[in-house]
Amino acid sequence: MADYKQSNLNGAYYGPVIPPSRTHRRVGRGDCDCCCFPCCLISTLLKFIFSIIITLGIIVLVLWLVLRPNKIKPYVETATLSTFNLSTNTNSTNYLTYNLTMDLSIRNPNKRISFYYDYIETQAWYDNSRIGFKILDPFYQGKKNTTVLHPEFSSRTAVLGDSVVTTYNREKGEGFFYVDVKVYNRMRLKVWIFKIRGFKPEFDCSLKLPAPTSSGSAVSTFDRTECDVHYF
Repeated sequence: MADYKQSNLNGAYYGPVIPPSRTHRRVGRGDCDCCCFPCCLISTLLKFIFSIIITLGIIVLVLWLVLRPNKIKPYVETATLSTFNLSTNTNSTNYLTYNLTMDLSIRNPNKRISFYYDYIETQAWYDNSRIGFKILDPFYQGKKNTTVLHPEFSSRTAVLGDSVVTTYNREKGEGFFYVDVKVYNRMRLKVWIFKIRGFKPEFDCSLKLPAPTSSGSAVSTFDRTECDVHYF
């Protein structure tokens, strides 16, 4: 009798057993709700794009650490103007007669990268007018190597623009002529056994050239000039 009362007391005190609630999970949708499928698609695409960017970044970093690429270093070692005369004909057309010779050194400081110079175009500019044009022979440049080129410009060229006479007279009085030499390259990079195309750096060399005398010699000497390199 006592046991029966105690059993009823325990049942009334604890109450009936409550079964655990069931959670339903859709298969094939991940954590996405069916009403927000576009949001899930965008989120998946963004994660995929970010993973590609991170992977490419790691690859570029590893290649940079392995190759340690350095910039090409072009210098104009010597340059001489043996002739540089401006004349005007009866039609008021200005003609520049000139002779410019120079030694252009190109230094490859890289230990693991060599270059194929497949196309080299040099241009001479004076007072925003192109006065000379020359294509040089292609060549291969090995690692840690310096190559010296010898472009030469000589011609009688019509120069346009009203300012060329003023510029010429001023610079002749100063004893120096300022000529820009631009070098356009089309190259291949060689890394181990791989050759990479599509490399087109440009060299921009701003030269301060001593004016020639009547005998063809310069009064002062030319200072070695570093050229700017533009890769893009």
